[in-house]
Amino acid sequence: MLLAPRLELRQSQSLVMTPQLQQAIKLLQMSNLELAAFVDDELERNPLLEREDGAPPAGEAPERPEPAAEAEGPFGEEFDEYWHPEESTNGPADGGEPAFGGAGGEGDGLRWNKVSGGSFEDGSGDPLDSVQRAETLRDHLLTQLMIEIADAGERLIGLHIVDGIAPTGYLEADVEVIAGLLGCPAEQVLSVLARMQRFDPPGVFARSLAECLALQLEDRGRLTPAMRTMLDHLDLLARRDRQALCRLCQVDGEALAAMMAEIRSLDPKPGLVFDSEPAQPIVPDIMMRPQSDGGWAVELNPDTLPQVLVNHRYFTTVSRGTRDKGDRGYLAERLQSANWLVRSMHQRATTILRVAAEIVRQQHGFFMHGVAHLRPLVLRDIAAAVSLHESTISRVTSNKYIATPRGIFELKYFFTASIQSVDGGAAHSAEAVRHRIRTLIDGEAADRVLSDDQIVSELQRGGVDIARRTVAKYREAMRIPSSVERRRAKWAPA
Repeated sequence: MLLAPRLELRQSQSLVMTPQLQQAIKLLQMSNLELAAFVDDELERNPLLEREDGAPPAGEAPERPEPAAEAEGPFGEEFDEYWHPEESTNGPADGGEPAFGGAGGEGDGLRWNKVSGGSFEDGSGDPLDSVQRAETLRDHLLTQLMIEIADAGERLIGLHIVDGIAPTGYLEADVEVIAGLLGCPAEQVLSVLARMQRFDPPGVFARSLAECLALQLEDRGRLTPAMRTMLDHLDLLARRDRQALCRLCQVDGEALAAMMAEIRSLDPKPGLVFDSEPAQPIVPDIMMRPQSDGGWAVELNPDTLPQVLVNHRYFTTVSRGTRDKGDRGYLAERLQSANWLVRSMHQRATTILRVAAEIVRQQHGFFMHGVAHLRPLVLRDIAAAVSLHESTISRVTSNKYIATPRGIFELKYFFTASIQSVDGGAAHSAEAVRHRIRTLIDGEAADRVLSDDQIVSELQRGGVDIARRTVAKYREAMRIPSSVERRRAKWAPA
C-alpha cells in the first residue's frame, strides 16, 4: 500500500468559552465587596463608564423601580418586569451620600462634631489632626518601656524583647539569641524581661501558656502554691480530671471548682486586645420581609449593587471629533466593554433574585417555625425549579447573604443533606437533626448525661433514622464534648 499526501475536510462542533463569558461567570460568583472592587477597576480603565450618584442626568435614564420578587407567587414568569435592560445602569439610584458627622450639642460657644469630638468652626485646627490612630500592642509596650526603664542599656534590651513579641502577647524571641545579638549576659536579659512581664496587659511577654496564666494570677494576688501546682498540670485540667487535681493540689472539690473558675476567667492571649482588626459587618445581598397575605417579599439590597451607566453622550461627542482609525477602534471596544458590563450586572442581579426567591419558597417552614422545620435541599432542586444549571446555582449561593426575620444567613446554609425517617415519611434535614442533638444535650441534667446511644434512641423515638456514628460526627462538628467529658465538667463533688 502506497502512502501519499491528500487533503481532507472535516466538520466538527465545539463549545468555546469566550473571555467575556468567562468573566461573566466570575462576576456571578463574586461577593458584593469583590463586585464593588471590580467595578471600581472598570471605572478607572473605561472612560465611557461613570458612577451614578443620585438621580440620573436628564435624557440619560429614567427612574427605575426596585427589583423585587414575591416568594409565594408564580416563579416561572419572566423577571424583566423588575429590571429594564434598555437603561444603561444596574440597580436603583441611591438617595444621596450618607451624612457623616454633623452638628452636635452646644458648649462653650462652640459646636462640636459628632465624629471627632473636636471643634472646627473656629478655624483653629485641621480636621485631620483629630483623627486618632488605634494604639497597637507595640506602641502600648514601648510607652511603658520608656516610663518604667530609665537605663539606656536596659532600654535597648527591652526594644529587642518588644520586637520579638507575637500578636498574641507571647515572647517568641529566644533570650539566648537576644543576649548574643547585644553581647550581654543572658541573666541581664532575663532581668529586664522579668520587669517587662509586669507591664499591661497582664500576661504579656510570657513564653508559655502556664507562664501567661501565672503572670495574670500574680497580678491579681492569687498565685498560691495550689494554683502553681494546677498550672504545672494543665493537661489534667484540659481532661477535667478533678480527682487527680484534688490529690496533687491538696484541696477539696469545692476549692478546686473555685480554682478552675479562676483559671477560666483569665485571658490566654492577652495581646489580642490590641492590633485586632474590627469585625466587618455582613451586608446582605437580598432583603426579605413578610407580607400581609402570609407570603414573603424578596428584593435585592440596592446598597450592594454598584450603580454604573454608559455615557453615550460623551461617546458621541468624542467620536465626532475622532478621525484616526485606531482611536475609533479603541472607542468602539470601550463602548462594547461598557455595555457588556451593564448587561452582565443586570443578568447577575436577576439570577440572584430568582434563586433567592425559590429558596425562600421552598424553606417557608423554616422562616415560619424555626430550624426544626428546615427542609432537606440540594442544588439540583433549585436548578430544576428555576431552569438553571447546578453549577450556576452553586456560584449564585456562594458568598451571598439574605436578611430574614430570623437573622442573616448565607444562601448556602439552606442546602442540607437529608436523613431518612423511621416510618418512611418525609426526610429530615441534617441541620434540623443537629439542632435537635444540641437541644437534647443542652437540656440534660448533671446526673443524667446522655451518651451517643441514648441520643440515637431519643431521635429514633422522634422519627429520625440515624446511626450512632452519625450522631458522633455531628456532635464533634459542633464541638460538643463526649458524654464522659461532659459528665466530668458537670460533676460537683460534695
